Amino acid sequence: MNNKNHSFEKILSVSSENINYTLLGFSKIEWSEFLLNPRRLRGSDFLMRWSQGVWSDHRLMDGINSSSDFYAIPYGPSGTAPHDDVRAFELYFERLEAAGLGDIKRPDLLIFKKQDKLEIEKIIEKYNGLAELPFIKEESLKPLLSKVIIGVECENSLWKAEKMPDFNTALRPQKRLEGKLGLAKNAVLPTIIIKEEDREPLKKWEEMNKLQIHVWHVFYDRAYGISLNEAERLIEEKVTLPTIQIFQAPGGATTQKAIYKFYYHYGYPLGKATQEPKLLPACVEDKNGHILPYVKFDGGSLKISEECLNILHKL
Repeated sequence: MNNKNHSFEKILSVSSENINYTLLGFSKIEWSEFLLNPRRLRGSDFLMRWSQGVWSDHRLMDGINSSSDFYAIPYGPSGTAPHDDVRAFELYFERLEAAGLGDIKRPDLLIFKKQDKLEIEKIIEKYNGLAELPFIKEESLKPLLSKVIIGVECENSLWKAEKMPDFNTALRPQKRLEGKLGLAKNAVLPTIIIKEEDREPLKKWEEMNKLQIHVWHVFYDRAYGISLNEAERLIEEKVTLPTIQIFQAPGGATTQKAIYKFYYHYGYPLGKATQEPKLLPACVEDKNGHILPYVKFDGGSLKISEECLNILHKL
C-alpha cells in the first residue's frame, strides 16, 4: 500500500517546528514490532499529536455544549474515529481508504442550535451513530446538514498564547507586506493556521452545502477563530503571505507544505481555559513488551467567549 497520501499519514503529520525533542532510546521503532500497525513511529511525537488533537477537539465541543444556545458534534473522520486506542484509530482510517473515502475533506465539527439537539440525535441514530458519518455520502446527509449553523475546521498548538513573546504586540506597517500592517517575519505570537492544501476542499464544501466554515485554533490557555471567507480576503489582499514548512508523517516521509498563519488580531477570541489539562504518562506496548512512552492530554475546560457566541447568533 502506498502511504504517501494516506489519510492516516495526513492527519498525524507534524510540522518540523513541533518536533524539537527526542526520547533517548526511542528514536526509531518499527511498527512491525507492534501488534497491528504496519508503519513506523519515530519518537513519541506522533502519538502525542494524536492525543493533542483529540483533546483540543473535545475541549471545543465541551465548550460549545456547555453554552445555553448551541450544540456541537464531530463530523470529520479525525473526530469521529476512536479516540482511546491508537490502533483502532488507524484501522478506522484503513476502512475509510478501503471505501475510497480517504481523500474527502469535511470540517471537523458541526455547530447547531441547541433547540435542535433532540432532532439531531435522532437523525444521527438513523445513520447508525457518529462514527458512521464519514462513510455516508453528503447527498444522503441533507437532513443533518440542513440544521447546521457553521462547520468548524480545528487546529491546535502546544503553546501558552499569553506567554508568547509577541502576544499583545501592536501591528505595524511592514515593508515585506508593502506597507500593510503586520509584525516581523520571525515574530512569535498566536496565529490561526490554514493549510494551503485544505483551502480549495473547504471552499468547495462551503459552496456545495451553502454553509460557512470557520477555523478554530486551540492553544493551551486560549483559542481563536476566523471565518474562511475572512481568511481568503486576507490572502487575496496579501495581508497574510504563505509560509513553507516541512511536515513529517508517521512513516518518516517529509514533505514541504504551504500554510497561512493569520495573526490572532484578524480573528476573534474564541475562548479561554478555565481549567488547564493534566499531562499524563501513557504508552504503547509491542508484542515483545517494548514500551513507547508519550504524554497524554486529559481534562481541562474552555469557556466560549461572548464574541464567539454573538457571531454564532448572527449566522
